[in-house]
Amino acid sequence: MVERRPWQSEADLLDRADAAHPTAWFEQLWASAASGTVTTPWDHDDPHPALAERVVAPPHGERRTAVVVGCGLGADAEHLSRLGYVTTAFDVAPSAVAAARDRHPGSAVTYGVGDLLDLPAAWRRAFDLVVEVYTVQAVHRVVRAELTAGVCSLVAPGGTLLVIQAVADEPDDAGPPWPLTRAEIDAFGQDGLVAVSVERLDLPAPGGRGLWRTELRRADQ
Repeated sequence: MVERRPWQSEADLLDRADAAHPTAWFEQLWASAASGTVTTPWDHDDPHPALAERVVAPPHGERRTAVVVGCGLGADAEHLSRLGYVTTAFDVAPSAVAAARDRHPGSAVTYGVGDLLDLPAAWRRAFDLVVEVYTVQAVHRVVRAELTAGVCSLVAPGGTLLVIQAVADEPDDAGPPWPLTRAEIDAFGQDGLVAVSVERLDLPAPGGRGLWRTELRRADQ
């Protein structure tokens, strides 16, 4: 039996392979995971606890849309779907999307490939709830502003953005991942989005010193 390589060491190598394409390594990592050659600590079926304790079902009889950014194997998206949201979930890695579909046959979630740096025009301001867990911190800070703007662009008028990221007290280049500073969390307050709450939770987080959970809303327009 072949011993699986640690995902972190694999990610370190892949992330440095092509600086001109900072998200390309995700597909290579997910393909390695699918073949069983790297460890997969993200392999779980339960939603992130900081999401599960915060998001509630839509009001009875109301149709609300949700999107999960960087959906991975789909645990968060499936949770939102069970709550009653009409849920879309996307990942930049086709292998991740394929794995999510295989894991949840017959799911009501619409899974697809999507890139925060090049989102479909139809997704702009299209979702009542946008959930971003650990995706922005997984990519080097060189494109952090663009990734943050991409996340914000998904929120519909009157909609909510929930961001969950690991905490960094000071920025550094030791990733992946690259946890967010308070200033980087505050940067989600753009494009008409206003912070409702910013919490620093004492919960485990990859590469960080606790967990940011911030909720933002866009005014009705």
